[in-house]
Amino acid sequence: MNDMLQHPKDIITAFMERIYHYGMTTTSGGNLSIKDADGNIWITPGGVDKGTLTRNDIMCVRPDGSVVGRHKPSSEYPFHKAVYDCRPDVKAVLHAHPPALVSFSIVRKVPDTSVLPNARYICGEVGYAPYGIPGSEQLGRNIATVFEKGFDTVLLENHGVVTAGGSLLQAFKRFETLDFCARLIIQANTIGAPRSLTQEQLDFANSFRPTLAEFVPDHHSSGEIDLRVLMVELIKRSYSKMLFSSTEGTFSVQVTRNSFLITPYGLDRKAVTVDDLVLVQYGKCEAGKRPSRSARMHEAIYAAHPELNCIIMAQPPTLMSFAVTGIPFDTRTIPESYILLRDVAMLPFGTQYRDIRALVNALSARSPMAIIENECVVSVGETLLQAFDRLEVAEYSAKALTSARVLGELVPINEEQTADLRKAFHLKDR
Repeated sequence: MNDMLQHPKDIITAFMERIYHYGMTTTSGGNLSIKDADGNIWITPGGVDKGTLTRNDIMCVRPDGSVVGRHKPSSEYPFHKAVYDCRPDVKAVLHAHPPALVSFSIVRKVPDTSVLPNARYICGEVGYAPYGIPGSEQLGRNIATVFEKGFDTVLLENHGVVTAGGSLLQAFKRFETLDFCARLIIQANTIGAPRSLTQEQLDFANSFRPTLAEFVPDHHSSGEIDLRVLMVELIKRSYSKMLFSSTEGTFSVQVTRNSFLITPYGLDRKAVTVDDLVLVQYGKCEAGKRPSRSARMHEAIYAAHPELNCIIMAQPPTLMSFAVTGIPFDTRTIPESYILLRDVAMLPFGTQYRDIRALVNALSARSPMAIIENECVVSVGETLLQAFDRLEVAEYSAKALTSARVLGELVPINEEQTADLRKAFHLKDR
């Protein structure tokens, strides 16, 4: 989404729809704003259903304080203005009350963003603002004081969260990422103790920037175009199912034995188009595009396993609770889980950077999933749909496992029953 080519009204409306339908705010909760090049502050209205917001509902507050629009600006306008006044670099502000972040705010804790490598990089250090009456000048001062110190992500005591950025997309990425960390930490605590990455590990992961030489494709076959369309459809479905986030999640699919399509680096997963996907061929990438940082890893898996045609890397929130605690993920929950997933390997953090061969060896058509600690889940398949189905089934199984712990002792399918499944469905060992 290019903010420079869209009116602030449309940007705000699109992101509010996204936040509301993603379950991150309520009909009356949350507010977004954008400060344009003329100094106007465009902001969501007060007292209007967030689920049916249109561009005509968005209010404008001019630099002289005059208001344009058919409603009143959000009652939280004072703190939006206070943030803009103290941070000239900020062009967008987002405020909402997602349950997981509210949970942290009412126990006076800040989510640990070092549980995942990119979260600290996206959110920065998280600030904390003391309580103030919603809509009050005091709350505005409390929040602005924290932002003035250089924070871009601020948790509000007994209230919610405020994020800011050079664009609404950047503010949203910080918001979404912090909320993901909060949900992940809460979920992880149901099965164990979440483990944080060291600063050295964070620095290494975020400095990993492999480069590929470029080439200009002389044509795009109809088969490749079909794959591009299906990839985009499943990427967006992954986002809507919370298997991907705006910043995390990679698909690849083989086009020929020597080429594959892969998601681009850094683009909003919800907004990816068929043109954004990157063709990698003989170790080179499509000119003018930047492939996922994991492109070399995908290439190595395809080279070692000609039976595989699709690879997905994702961070499903419940399944990731096993990744950040190191608790083994047992697929022996229901027959479908074991049949589709078999035994899921748990690999140490950094495997995808330092030991690609270990990941390559852990995966195959008979062992189609691996979890990399504090990083991601890797699902493979003979088709895009098969790899996606496995990822979805794994997340549902993880939900069943974590929920079962609340109810009583887990009783998985026993060895005799799994042996019967292997025989009935012709499941061979590696």
